[in-house]
Amino acid sequence: MTGSVLQLCPLLPSLETALSAHRTVRLFEQADGYLAEHGAEFTAAITSARIGVPDEVMDALPRLGAIVHFGVGYETTDVARARARGIDVSNTPDVLTDCVADLAVGGLIDVMRRLTAADRFVRRGDWTSTAYPLATKVSGKKIGVLGLGRIGRAIATRLTGFGVELSYHSRRPADGVPYRYVDSAVALAAEADALVVAVAGGEETRGLVSADVLAALGPDGYLVNVSRGSVVDEPALVAALTGGKLAGAALDVFAAEPEVPAPLLDLDSVLLLPHIASATTETREAMGELAFRNLDQFLTTGSLLTPVP
Repeated sequence: MTGSVLQLCPLLPSLETALSAHRTVRLFEQADGYLAEHGAEFTAAITSARIGVPDEVMDALPRLGAIVHFGVGYETTDVARARARGIDVSNTPDVLTDCVADLAVGGLIDVMRRLTAADRFVRRGDWTSTAYPLATKVSGKKIGVLGLGRIGRAIATRLTGFGVELSYHSRRPADGVPYRYVDSAVALAAEADALVVAVAGGEETRGLVSADVLAALGPDGYLVNVSRGSVVDEPALVAALTGGKLAGAALDVFAAEPEVPAPLLDLDSVLLLPHIASATTETREAMGELAFRNLDQFLTTGSLLTPVP
């Protein structure tokens, strides 16, 4: 494929080095109006899952044939709009599954056993004057996994080692899994001690973890979210946590990142993370390598290695 590559945002240094193999233009360093003059030069775009390709940028690229995402998410790009124009879209699945699943289980353990809250307790010097309050056991609990895709399955596999009772809800029952399927998110939450959210982002799942789901999880329940902030009704979550209607939450994602609801900042019952589920050196390098392989294959053969489903 002839044409240049449009880079929409800063990316992993090793990926940016690899991009030098092709004529790549960093859009974020160009003056306003650059695409109006040069948009027809680009046949491929590379971006992050957080930034995507906005509609106005897509519309300014008449020869665009592929959008490559660094990340598993792609809800920031209107995929239907791209496909209507014959633009292929890729992401970086699988390579981040293990790290995201590891973090989900770590977050669950942290919030139920109150590990980081206990760390703060020690650092404040409170241990010298009082005993730390009891926490909640993880092993043997009823855990609901919302979304049994690649990451959801990896989370479930890890949790089996804790002797938990696992159930799940997805758009449809999964084949070949030993976990019990539940037909709604509310029903799943109602029978769970903790709900781990691992669905894809986007309009289809916006607000899926609603006030009703949180109410069903109840004052002794815990929420772990490693998917997207949009999946959870954030005002309802804040109200539940500040009002004692939910025991705790481990949150790696938020609705308006990097903004975090102020009422959560002082709650010891909440673990707040800066969207780091895939943030290990090994995983980010693998993501960068896969993103470049997608781009390189498209520019060489016109096809993508990991097109989004």
